[in-house]
Amino acid sequence: MNWNTLLFVIFPYLAILLALVVTVYRSLTRPFTISSLSSQLLERRKLYWGSISFHYGIVIILSMHLLALLFPRGLLWWNSVPIRLYLLEFSGLALGFWSLAGLAVLVWRRLSEARVRVVTTPMDGVVLALLLVSVITGLWMALAYRFGSTWFTAVFTPYLVSIFTLQPRAELLAPLPWVIRLHVFNFFLLLVAFPFSRLVHIITLPLGYLLRPWQIVIWARRRDDRRAYS
Repeated sequence: MNWNTLLFVIFPYLAILLALVVTVYRSLTRPFTISSLSSQLLERRKLYWGSISFHYGIVIILSMHLLALLFPRGLLWWNSVPIRLYLLEFSGLALGFWSLAGLAVLVWRRLSEARVRVVTTPMDGVVLALLLVSVITGLWMALAYRFGSTWFTAVFTPYLVSIFTLQPRAELLAPLPWVIRLHVFNFFLLLVAFPFSRLVHIITLPLGYLLRPWQIVIWARRRDDRRAYS
């Protein structure tokens, strides 16, 4: 066994198994802990700008990764025209910097606001550090190893498919530069941290809002106002 097999075959399966088992266990035994534990009441301005930038940027980037995984031929068709390739690459780079700016604001908020710092847990620090590594290495790859949207389909799509089909091909990652392998390994580290952190709130999609009856919410009136209407 070599390091490549340990890091990109054994560890990914352990990370996926741990994420699934602990998330299910936590949702069954401690359902009320599955929350982002918002600190909006403690500080609002920095949270707004940091959260909007990071969440929108990272969600779009992850969606682009997912599309490349599910429709590799469609991505290659899109990139077959240079202007479309440049547009996709520039958009991904811009979104990466937008996400990094938002994440930097969130980190600064945790460090600079005393009330927020009090409710910050060690796991919050671990998650923020892993997210910083993920975004920074992603930007590094985009700048140093351009046209990743094309070579992603030749390297990462087959690798991830091999993982999900239980036929791992870690040799696909062996010749890659260390920063790319770090980006992949860091993803699985985030997967390990996922069920133990606030990230687990991602699974709580508010689908119930689509099915429940309409509700009317009114502001509570003062007693004098209620008397005026009686």
